[in-house]
Amino acid sequence: MSKELILLEDVKDLGQVGDVVKVADGYARNFLIPRKYAIAVTKGALKQVEARKLKLQQEREQRLAVAKALAEKIEALNIVLPMAVGENDKLFGSVSAQVVADAVNAQGIEISKADVELDDSIRTLGEYTVAIKLSSEVKANLKIQITKKED
Repeated sequence: MSKELILLEDVKDLGQVGDVVKVADGYARNFLIPRKYAIAVTKGALKQVEARKLKLQQEREQRLAVAKALAEKIEALNIVLPMAVGENDKLFGSVSAQVVADAVNAQGIEISKADVELDDSIRTLGEYTVAIKLSSEVKANLKIQITKKED
């Protein structure tokens, strides 16, 4: 037998908040309902879920606006990183995601190492554009210039 439920949370491979889904009785009884991921379909429950969806949508829009404003600040930055170099202008060490995150944080903008999308560490002098992921929908392009450290 199957049971019709309204999802209160996003459930991987099943649906998103507010979706009406049919699931096996055992899955509903033993997993979804006890963990408050879903409730039985009723008129009251449908109204409750619609109100919750509206609130979640508003919160998402606010986070998106904040992320876009932060992206503009990051894209306005032009970070210069003086690094020690050896022969053929190869860096001693490399510029990693952590170094980029620290440089941005020094400018007063809080990001973490995980936000920096750097395929491989930078090992030569020059100008680079590094993507900073601020949300699932917003990325900022940060311009970094790696220069020779003066002794």
